Amino acid sequence: MNVSDIFPSGKDGEPSEAKPAPKHTVFVKELSEKDRRRILRHFLALKESDRLLRFGTYLPDEMVTKYVEGIDFSRDKVFGVMSAHFRLVGVGHLAFAPKQAADEVTDKDKVAEFGVSVSESARGKGVGFKLFERGAIHCRNADVDTLYMHCLSSNQTMIHIAKKAGMEIHREYGEADAYLKLLPADAASVLKEAMQEQVAALDYTIKANTRAAVKWLGNLSGTKSE
Repeated sequence: MNVSDIFPSGKDGEPSEAKPAPKHTVFVKELSEKDRRRILRHFLALKESDRLLRFGTYLPDEMVTKYVEGIDFSRDKVFGVMSAHFRLVGVGHLAFAPKQAADEVTDKDKVAEFGVSVSESARGKGVGFKLFERGAIHCRNADVDTLYMHCLSSNQTMIHIAKKAGMEIHREYGEADAYLKLLPADAASVLKEAMQEQVAALDYTIKANTRAAVKWLGNLSGTKSE
């Protein structure tokens, strides 16, 4: 999937510039209630500096736990990237909220805000942007035309994602707000999201079964898997 398939064209009608695709494939799957424990493990494994960038402030373990326990999977969307060892190495949280009266960017009833975190072991592989792409195409298909990101100005990863996606960025008092106007949904965008989820679900199942088999064999041999 090309960036231009999701995001609006750049200046003068030219597609926004995209960097070459990574050499490996990143599968992004929608997560559910059954993944809450894995999501918590992912966030608790983030270093203090990484938590600061993800949440805009440092959150101790108990606050991270409260945040994860408060995720409403029936309202928001959470996407994840699994490692070969069936560990979450990337999490994207797409939170929906009613449009504010002062919001002149959209005429829709609701907007979405996106937050992303990537484990240190998976950085530099395009995981964050793939999560963002998945969140953006879901917004299109959910009749949401404006996607927001809020982060510290020092969060170069989020700023890079915002610039790569062609988002409008505003910086003030050490923080940055960015928003992206999305194209309307069409048959192609609906099909692409469905295909992405189907392939990612297959990858998820294979990795889960492999992990279960490794644990079972480890129990038989008296050794513990990681």
